[in-house]
Amino acid sequence: MKVLMINGSPRKDGNTALALAEMRKVFEKNGIETEVYEIGTQTITGCRACGACAKLGHCVVDDAVNEVATKLAGADGLVIGSPVYFASANGTLVSLLDRLFYSNHADLTMKVGAAVTIARRGGCSCTFDELNKYFTISGMPVASSQYWNMAYGRAKGEAAEDGEGMRTMRVLAENMSFLMKSIALGKEKYGLPEKEDRIFTNFIRSL
Repeated sequence: MKVLMINGSPRKDGNTALALAEMRKVFEKNGIETEVYEIGTQTITGCRACGACAKLGHCVVDDAVNEVATKLAGADGLVIGSPVYFASANGTLVSLLDRLFYSNHADLTMKVGAAVTIARRGGCSCTFDELNKYFTISGMPVASSQYWNMAYGRAKGEAAEDGEGMRTMRVLAENMSFLMKSIALGKEKYGLPEKEDRIFTNFIRSL
């Protein structure tokens, strides 16, 4: 089994990386392969609303988005880690996720998702809610911990001093490991849930 971990922080080996590393140790203990993909220092533009992905099956801009899409297709779980700046995920990460989840035509059903947020003080809950929306529109079960998936720290390494935050990361990884293994057994025995054709309902009507 494999988990793709996206680090949205531009700070190499910062507090977001520290939180993901705490999870990574638990995944490895459970025999689950991990890959961390760093996007914080990359230049990733927002969606152009060109609609080309509807025909291509991937984004027309060939950058990290398409690379992540390929990696995600082969993963059983996805962890998205983000620093919090203005009560939101950082801009580079949002640009990547908007384009990734809109342009990617791979079936993400039953791939397990988890969001991790790191802040100096406030805004973690808002960012946590924001990131979870990418999972819940894609048929992805969301892994939980014994508290919301957040840790606190400003200077490099400070998050390690947040004992509750680090425990939250470890419990999250344990729960996510169990959920991925359980889903794999369920898929083997029952397959994936049946899908209905999509129905698009617009709220504006011409009279």
